[in-house]
Amino acid sequence: MFPSMQRRIDYKLKRQDSTKTLLIKSEQLLRIEEQDFAIRPGFGGSAIPVGIDVQVESIDSISEVNMDFTMTLYLRHYWKDERLSFPSHTNQSRTFDSRLVKKIWVPDVFFVHSKRSFIHDTTMENIMLRVYPDGNILYSVRVTVTALCSMDFSSFPLDTQNCSLELESYAYNENDLMLYWKNGNDSLRTDEIVLSQFFIEHFHASSGLAFYSSTGWYNRLFINFILRRHIFFFMLQTYFPTMLMVVLSWVSFWIDRRAVPARVSLGITTVLTMSTIITGVSSSMPQVSYVKAVDIYLWTSFLFVFLSVIEYAAVNYCTTLEEMRKMRRGKIPSTFNASQAMAFDGCFHDNDIELTTFPRMAPTLTSDPLTAPSPNSDPRPPEGTRLRRQRSVRENVELLVNNSYMIDSYSRLAFPLSYLLFNTVYWSLYC
Repeated sequence: MFPSMQRRIDYKLKRQDSTKTLLIKSEQLLRIEEQDFAIRPGFGGSAIPVGIDVQVESIDSISEVNMDFTMTLYLRHYWKDERLSFPSHTNQSRTFDSRLVKKIWVPDVFFVHSKRSFIHDTTMENIMLRVYPDGNILYSVRVTVTALCSMDFSSFPLDTQNCSLELESYAYNENDLMLYWKNGNDSLRTDEIVLSQFFIEHFHASSGLAFYSSTGWYNRLFINFILRRHIFFFMLQTYFPTMLMVVLSWVSFWIDRRAVPARVSLGITTVLTMSTIITGVSSSMPQVSYVKAVDIYLWTSFLFVFLSVIEYAAVNYCTTLEEMRKMRRGKIPSTFNASQAMAFDGCFHDNDIELTTFPRMAPTLTSDPLTAPSPNSDPRPPEGTRLRRQRSVRENVELLVNNSYMIDSYSRLAFPLSYLLFNTVYWSLYC
């Protein structure tokens, strides 16, 4: 029994020792302890070229409020370090994980304008190092980065945004390290990416230089992508409700001008609803100092709703003036109880007053312009000969004041046509 247990323990120790021996053999094969990997390959000579290629796995989120985006990608580096070359009869590469990466020199590439980033570590750190016999190295990491995207919302939500993720060496300028796209435009590959609010129009790679006054010029690589926003969500949540509120405000033009509670309630309801829509849209957007396309539409629509309320105030006021003038002209006796002739809206109405017992008054200069005869015209002119162009502005104002119902009649046509013209101009400019 005891010799059997001893053999098992010896077997376990042997397995542990073989593992350690294998690791030691790999380090000895690559001569890691014999080299100083604190300095770059070819130190003192020309800049070491480091090729980059990227495979974008996903764009996780795009935030308009924070003006940033979150992207998960595979970042691969290619360079040659002759210090890690090793003899091989089969010319096969060796692959290692993150444990060996910490013992050798790797490029210090970072993401410019990044807010947060991390290397995935489930179930192990997502790092791969592949060393070829001639010293060529492939170093790959899976990383998620949140980076700044300067967005222009002047055409929101009919906008197109240009975002980029920028890569650069942190410590080595162009004299020590040269970053480049390994396969040109083919260095950037993407999986099938579907976003809820955006459609990705184009992915492309580019490169340039960045200058820092204290350290010099650095190579910089760009991952550029163009995002076009889906409009259907905003049509359902913003534009269609706004259109319905504007159309609903026009219903008051067909309601009797004496129905004050109905028309006032309808006007106030539409105004408050428009205020709620504007507040909801503004709360989900950054506080920018310029006007957005959706602001133009919402505030213009709010103006139409507000003018419909003002229109009824004008109608009510003109109706009051019209009926007060009829009282002063003698159509209503001085002994008549005015409180009995006033409706709940506070206006006098002809149908509340009995005028059949009073004689018809002769036309005077102060009579209604619609009933007063014109000295230069036929006493019974056809309807089509009454040209409004012959009246002055004052006479037109008097005509509206004395016939307040005409304001509603004109509004039924003027408001829809104006709003239709506004929509035609708006959508032709931004679409």
